[in-house]
Amino acid sequence: MVLTGITLQPEREYLDRLAPVLRSEAEFFEVAPETLWRIGPDGAFEPNAFHREFAALARDLGVPVVAHGVGLDVGSVDPAAAPRRARWLDRIARDHETFGFAWYTDHLGATSLAGRAVTLPIALPMTGAMAVVVRTNLRALQSIVPDVGLENSVFYFLLGRWLDEPAFLTNVLEPPGFHLLLDLHNIYTMALNRGDDPGEYLDRLDLTKVIEIHLSGGTRSDPAWLPDGRTLRLDSHDTAVPETVWRLFERVLPRCPNLRGVCIERIEGTVGEPDVAVLRAELRRAKELVRGRA
Repeated sequence: MVLTGITLQPEREYLDRLAPVLRSEAEFFEVAPETLWRIGPDGAFEPNAFHREFAALARDLGVPVVAHGVGLDVGSVDPAAAPRRARWLDRIARDHETFGFAWYTDHLGATSLAGRAVTLPIALPMTGAMAVVVRTNLRALQSIVPDVGLENSVFYFLLGRWLDEPAFLTNVLEPPGFHLLLDLHNIYTMALNRGDDPGEYLDRLDLTKVIEIHLSGGTRSDPAWLPDGRTLRLDSHDTAVPETVWRLFERVLPRCPNLRGVCIERIEGTVGEPDVAVLRAELRRAKELVRGRA
């Protein structure tokens, strides 16, 4: 059975406005565990108030929770990152006891340099040696949550050809219990910014590995950012899902035999009253497409 869900964001306005949608439309919730922590007096990661609220909401509604994190740092080979990763894995193990994550995915990239965290994941060299590094780090997570995975990337500066990424992902995700989180807005963004064909990228992926699909929207960058005034598509999760992304979803849906969830993504600070109806309609549209897939 393929479930349709939505991201939970640690923001009071987001949760209050979307409460009717969360309670009536969502068949699962996706959380970013790191947003549910604070740093304790001893430097350890400990739950914040949203951690307890999200766990109670899922328990009350009887819906599963999946995790989409940002802290595994799958591409890191920096020994200085090891102590932080050990603390991170310990916190994830305790979170898994609370939430019982159905699966856990993270981002394809490095999120630390010289022991210091960076704001956004950094692109990785798509080599055999790096695939070994990524698999090793994923196995550490798999020792806690049996089903783990990676999301296809969205980068504005890339090491190598974007159309080579599917082969790299196939290599990395070969072991049992390793899955792909297929983010269709990421594909749309990369194709638009680089002038590539999103269909060719999809055709190169091993779609039998897809466990979850992300649907989201975005915006264009400020023309003042670049000297020539050129704009880029941003994967900002702040608008409705574009029709192009819906078409990609319809195209790929019948080709993902092991799909377990479709998630509508929306970031905090972007949900006004008009967006409530939009998100409700998106969840219903995704459900109808899932029910009608060949």
